[in-house]
Amino acid sequence: MEKQNKAVFLDRDGVLNKELGDYVCRVADFKVLEHNFKPLLELQERGYLLIVITNQGGLAKGWYTDVDLSKMHQHLRKTYAEQGIHLTYIYYCNHHPEYNGKCLCRKPGSIMLEKAIARYRVDAAKSYFIGDRERDVLAGEAAGVKGILIDSDQPITEVLHLIK
Repeated sequence: MEKQNKAVFLDRDGVLNKELGDYVCRVADFKVLEHNFKPLLELQERGYLLIVITNQGGLAKGWYTDVDLSKMHQHLRKTYAEQGIHLTYIYYCNHHPEYNGKCLCRKPGSIMLEKAIARYRVDAAKSYFIGDRERDVLAGEAAGVKGILIDSDQPITEVLHLIK
């Protein structure tokens, strides 16, 4: 049997970058949470893939473009890479229920997690989802992943003991 990976799935806004209360629409407003460098590096060293799962309904609303989002994600990857942290992949839902109707990928739906689990051969039972909204925990649990709810911008070091 092929070896399976373990992963820590991460919400973006409020977990990896500063929560602004609504959408982060510009790279200039995108502030990476530096206090999470050390715990994410530790998780990576413990063998966890770090995979981002984020709702980006601002795309559907027209508040920012795919190009803007790509620039924000490039900035996120580069900033973490400079600290030795590799973000395996960034999955995002570009829908919003008020603009596109209901979709399967938007959290609390679990499709983005299920795709990542399949693509990266992740053992869901040995994996976690850290998020600052109940929908993150629900999405994780629907995919068989243990959800960990934190406050927006809370240091991940405060929940590291929950990750075995």
